[in-house]
Amino acid sequence: MSHSIRSIALWTLLFALSPFSARAAVTQAKPDGFLLTTSAEIAAPPAAVFGALGQPGSWWSSSHTWSGDAKNLKLELEPGACYCERWPGGGVEHARVVFVKKDEVLRLNGALGPLQEMAATGILNFALKPTEKGSALTVTYRLSGDSSHGLDKIAPFVDKVIAEQIMRLTKFVETGKPD
Repeated sequence: MSHSIRSIALWTLLFALSPFSARAAVTQAKPDGFLLTTSAEIAAPPAAVFGALGQPGSWWSSSHTWSGDAKNLKLELEPGACYCERWPGGGVEHARVVFVKKDEVLRLNGALGPLQEMAATGILNFALKPTEKGSALTVTYRLSGDSSHGLDKIAPFVDKVIAEQIMRLTKFVETGKPD
């Protein structure tokens, strides 16, 4: 078994065994785009989850940042706000807030990470609903771009990155720590 297949198998097993696991799926995938859906049950009210979305530096993985430090991430929960990362000598706009419905919906427009160089367009949507035990969170990420990039081939990798972040968000909201 190759190293990458072992790594994927290990991550899949860890997500499945974790009490904080997020259910993730590549819902659609074509060479010119994909739709990813991740859902999680969070033992906290929607207001707590929504508020935590505005603190990505507390739960986003540093290994999925340009600077190597998630504390450089900032996000205001208001239309037009930048989901930005700034560090000495540089910075990046990951996405822009395009829709906010407090404690219910947060929608960002942006191609995350290396997808930005592909001139792709992405919509990252966080939808919250109250449940008896707290909140149901559904996150979708729809990306469209040039079919020459074979976006269907990279969709599973992006799906794993998004699922990891939602698992970290869930842990952060429930325990105060993302790990």
